[in-house]
Amino acid sequence: MHYLQGLTMEAIAGQMGVSRSTVSRLLSFARESGLVHISVEAPPVSRSSLGGQLRREFGVNAWVVPVRSAAPDISRLGDVAQVCANHLSSLMEPGMTLGIAWGNTTSAITPNLPGRKLRGTTVVQLNGAANASESGMPYADAIISQAATAFGAKMVHFPVPAFFDYPETKNAMWRERSVRRVLETIESCDIALFGVGAMSGRLPSHVYSAGFLDESEIDAARQDGVVGDVCTVLMRQDGSTDMALNARASGPPPSQLRRIPRRICAVAGDSKAGPLLGALRAGVVTDLVVDSSLATRVLSISNGRSR
Repeated sequence: MHYLQGLTMEAIAGQMGVSRSTVSRLLSFARESGLVHISVEAPPVSRSSLGGQLRREFGVNAWVVPVRSAAPDISRLGDVAQVCANHLSSLMEPGMTLGIAWGNTTSAITPNLPGRKLRGTTVVQLNGAANASESGMPYADAIISQAATAFGAKMVHFPVPAFFDYPETKNAMWRERSVRRVLETIESCDIALFGVGAMSGRLPSHVYSAGFLDESEIDAARQDGVVGDVCTVLMRQDGSTDMALNARASGPPPSQLRRIPRRICAVAGDSKAGPLLGALRAGVVTDLVVDSSLATRVLSISNGRSR
């Protein structure tokens, strides 16, 4: 009555012979249990809009989230995460495999996912999370668990370091059957969800602030032109990733990521402009959810109007 016929809660209460508050509780239960699923589609974008310019410049579907220019990064991230969660939920179908890279952005998205129990779905971790002092990051597990709970999905964790100490160790691990099973699951992903990490900014990526790389490695990466990462694969602003550190990275390189049909990248905060531009130029993004201030900045840099 409410969603298909457009009746008000008062009209429904009158027809059913119950109170308005009862109708309100039933509608809330329907949304929370997944009986009713609400999705918001991106409106058609004009060529002159920010979304239209991003589509024309980089060939991506863009959801530009309006924000105040003075809004703090944490507020922008919350707004972008909410829009991204609804978009991801609308794309998920029974039997799909969703790959998620851990990070500040995805940790803000997964708590906002509306509950939809989808038969036969799988959520897999795209990159390792262990470092020299920890076997894995608790919040990486929470990200995967929250998404799996939202979709009623099977979880597949990736119990390897974010960065190996030696390329030879990674190559040996990649031959192990238990690791091969995770890699094959990643290869079968229908959708990938990730953010971009920045080497600097008010919300620095855990890759650079939580001991995954030591100071000498971070300094060497900066000298090599690295501006950030996607799935713990380091990247320059031109989208290139040909650097020694990436031989030790556990995340999927752009060549592998591009084989996943839908690749949702959510980004907030002006400090992410360089890494986002690198991700767009690398062609790893099909669906972009971004705040309006950052979208403007990326387009300005891409068109040579800003350094």
